[in-house]
Amino acid sequence: MPFRENFNNANAMIIGASQGIGLGFVKQLIQDTRIDKIYATHRQEQTAQELLDLTEEYPDKLNSLQMDITDESQIVKAVQNIRSQINKLHLVINCVGLLHEGDLQPEKSLKHINPENLLRYFQINSIGAVLLAKHLLPLFRHQEPSVFASISAKVGSIGDNQLGGWYGYRASKAALNMLMRTTAIEYGRISPQTLVVTLHPGTTDTRLSRPFQRNVPPEKLFSVERTVSQLLTVIEKLEPSDSGQFFSWDGSKLPW
Repeated sequence: MPFRENFNNANAMIIGASQGIGLGFVKQLIQDTRIDKIYATHRQEQTAQELLDLTEEYPDKLNSLQMDITDESQIVKAVQNIRSQINKLHLVINCVGLLHEGDLQPEKSLKHINPENLLRYFQINSIGAVLLAKHLLPLFRHQEPSVFASISAKVGSIGDNQLGGWYGYRASKAALNMLMRTTAIEYGRISPQTLVVTLHPGTTDTRLSRPFQRNVPPEKLFSVERTVSQLLTVIEKLEPSDSGQFFSWDGSKLPW
């Protein structure tokens, strides 16, 4: 039975909701009458004004939480906050991701490899997600169908890699895929109603992709709204046997 058949009176959590795809999910889910509560996280208040404004506009439905997924103590605090209000989550989407940041840029060749930058990629793109899986488990251990999705990237597919480059981003997304595949196996034993998947959103017109859009055909550059709609469609069509898989925006499965 697809997830959408049981997707009612649901509680959702969007991690990394201050901008881009994460904020797009919040905007669409606010309008979704099947969703009761949304918990949306941001790292810094100064870059989350639109999210904070939405929280004021929809105080009964949207709660914003400050949380940095590279800090486990902040994850613990945020989860405790949520558990003080509700006892179950049905949809969690981790949208946090790093491609470039100041002097940190995707490596074009081995000579650009920097160990500090590699660690930063893994800390944000890989480790944060598995820490979320660790601490959100009590909110997933109920008898209703639920989904824990993380935004990955096609360039994290080892089988699909024909161009090379982007060492840190590729490797950290490949690590995310493995960590979530492994989480799916454990969740299958201890939280069997929870599906764990990774999702490739396609190239979306956000701050993350903007410096790299030059060679993207217009029809392959998606608006945030289109990306969110496409990914929600993929999520709603998920079957129990899909847990642990890596899906593209069109619902097709990607190679590891």
